[in-house]
This record gives sequence, structure tokens and C-alpha cells, in this order.
Amino acid sequence: MAGFVATDHIATITFLGFVPRREGAEIEAEAVPEMALTLAGFDREFHGGLTRPSCSRVANIHPKGTEIRNSRQLSILSEEEIAEIAGEMGLPRLDPLWLGASVVLRGIPDFSHVPPASRLLSDSGVTIVVDVENGPCTYPAKTLDAVHPGHGKAFKPAAKGRRGVTASIERGGTLRVGDELRLFVPDQRVWLG
Repeated sequence: MAGFVATDHIATITFLGFVPRREGAEIEAEAVPEMALTLAGFDREFHGGLTRPSCSRVANIHPKGTEIRNSRQLSILSEEEIAEIAGEMGLPRLDPLWLGASVVLRGIPDFSHVPPASRLLSDSGVTIVVDVENGPCTYPAKTLDAVHPGHGKAFKPAAKGRRGVTASIERGGTLRVGDELRLFVPDQRVWLG
């Protein structure tokens, strides 16, 4: 029995980017037309690597700085949810560069809440594993304030439940803007705990 079920949801990649190695709290991305991915993610990405130091998101499990497997190689956002965030902030649009996006997809509803462990599979076989919803952070605020003065503080509340997901690479290869990814979800019932 297969552990994943193919859905009818196929997303189109509308943006690819990476956050360069950084020293401070900058999160602004640089756009690329294609992304060669390995099991360590994208080699130019700040969040790349097979392992990473634990951060505040897992502080109740691991002391900060503990080396753990890197399930946060990519930040994947939904074009539709980015538009909702912009609308709530009173802005005409939000550039994915300002949000530190690795991948922006169009076509999967309620994308930030796809089940953890879901797979996004390209026609060429590149496979991305969804980790968890990416909670909104304050890092984009500085960039947003520089572009739209006074709007940075509105990002975190507007992005709640719409910040996309963190993810890692299960099978490497090259993704390109315009590629399609099919959503596969775990073949299990929703936890009733």
C-alpha cells in the first residue's frame, strides 16, 4: 500500500529565489530562473544544508544551537496567500523577494495548511517534503518598511496562517519557473488527539 495519495492539485512555480548567506536579520531573497537542488537544498541558500542549528521554533524540544536534521531548507509560499496578505495590509502587492521566499506556487488552495509530510512532485522527479506551516516572523518588517514606510509592523498579523510552509528535498534535480508540482498527501486519517 502506498503511503501517499496523489491529489488533483497541481501547482505552477511562479517564483524561485534564495536568501544569500547573511550576518544580520536580513531576509530579502534574490530571484533565480532555476534552482539546482540536492538533498542539502540549494547551495546558495542561507537555510541550505543537511543539518542546521536548532532555533526558537524548536526550543521546547532542543536547546538553541543543537545540531538537528534540516527540514527547513526551503520556504514555500502561495501566490494566492501572498495576495491576501497584501490586501489585509492595504498594499497593492507584496514581492516574494521581500518575504525571503524560496518557491512561490499558484494553484493549491489553503496552501499554508497542507498536511505535514506531504510531497510536491515535479514531472522531472524533484520531490519536496513539506515540514510544517511557516509561522510569520518579524524579519520581513524591515524590508517592507523600507519599501512601504509604516507597513512593516502589519506583516506578522496579516501573514498569520498564510506564511506558507518550510520544506526539504527528498529527491534532487532542477526546478524552473513555470514547472508544475503535483501535491501528494499522506494516506492516513486526521489525528483526533
